[in-house]
Amino acid sequence: MTKMEVTKTVNAPLAEVWKSWDDFGRIARFAPNLKKSYLLEGSAETGLGAERHCDMADGKNFLRERVVEYVPEKRLKIDIYESSMPMKSGYATFDLAADGADKTTIKMTMVMVPKMGVVGDALMAVMKPRFTALLNTMLSGNAAYVERGVIANV
Repeated sequence: MTKMEVTKTVNAPLAEVWKSWDDFGRIARFAPNLKKSYLLEGSAETGLGAERHCDMADGKNFLRERVVEYVPEKRLKIDIYESSMPMKSGYATFDLAADGADKTTIKMTMVMVPKMGVVGDALMAVMKPRFTALLNTMLSGNAAYVERGVIANV
């Protein structure tokens, strides 16, 4: 199991930052590491049980995710239940907190269990800095989207 944590302060009110994460099927708008994202057929648009598909920017890999914990304007926990990457399972938790009237702090915690047992664990130890950088890029993309309307992917 590999755990990574990244934090970012966004210069926007909590409600605006939450709204960007709560639009569950459209995360690719601000996540540069994704080519596209969309809700799965029959999925709720948001909230507990919402499901989405994400195609990675590399054009080869994908993720399927579902919301397993949902506390509006506070916490969003996502189960990565299917992936083409060498990951047996994974969770991403987003904790949001107001930092005054016009700032919001996002803490993202990612936990991944790689495939391939001990070999997978060794590979994850080597790849952890790259994965952490990708998580930071996603949070920076979110900040650019909320603060300035910058869209990463159409």
